Amino acid sequence: MSEHWSGERPTGERQSRYGKTIKVDNGIKAKSKRGDIGATWWSRRFIEVLESFGMGGRLTRGRNYARQGQVLSLSLSTSMVIALVQGSRPTPYKTRIAIKSFTGQEWQRIEHALAGKALYAAKLLAGEMPQDIEELFASLGLRLFPATQREMTMDCSCPDWEVPCKHLAATCYLLAESFDNDPFEILAWRGRGREDLLDRLRTLRGTTRAAVTREEAPPLTKSLDTFWQRQTTSSLSFGDPTAAVRADAVLDQLDGVPITVGRSSLADLLRPAYLSLPPEA
Repeated sequence: MSEHWSGERPTGERQSRYGKTIKVDNGIKAKSKRGDIGATWWSRRFIEVLESFGMGGRLTRGRNYARQGQVLSLSLSTSMVIALVQGSRPTPYKTRIAIKSFTGQEWQRIEHALAGKALYAAKLLAGEMPQDIEELFASLGLRLFPATQREMTMDCSCPDWEVPCKHLAATCYLLAESFDNDPFEILAWRGRGREDLLDRLRTLRGTTRAAVTREEAPPLTKSLDTFWQRQTTSSLSFGDPTAAVRADAVLDQLDGVPITVGRSSLADLLRPAYLSLPPEA
């Protein structure tokens, strides 16, 4: 499971690990000050998975590092997390946590499954990982979280050969907290970034602006008399051919209106509320 970065260790380097940790002022500090790290079920699930690999005792070694702000930087890209962690040496240690990505074909299956459940995309946009999303992955023969150690690679440039060392453990805890902030990062770690995934879901659900011309969908101000009438599947498709009308159809009229909150459009933020409305009697 462990792959170290490179080369031989200089003589005496192993003994240096017993030196005093160099404190830093501007590191990334864990939000949790005591107890477990991870505020959401999906971040705690990630830690539970690592503990199930027999890492529990070794992970706790890095908890204080994470809380003290010893991690100087942390970046997540497709399948890879890289961090710089200040230890007892002037040069920070480089840690890496890699995971096996899903293949292109596997992602196609995942995207079609997610597009078929509009509430999943709505919850993700609202910053929440659907509670039963692991079941969706399981139905496809896949696992959202790693099932075995073989799916992950951890290494650190420090002289400690144990995996995870406290530098890697601190990285794991901060990675879990990053999942708290944005559940899309779990999916990005598995090979599909936020924007790419959302674009694919919008396309599969038929909600992209390009799919509806102005002639096909007149402005709301010109269709007030007929807008609230029940529409057929030929005029409104939501990825489900049996659906007669989408509860959030009105939000598609906002598609061209440049109203955003943070990085998300107003329509995407309102969509969960519309989807929660009871079906028309």
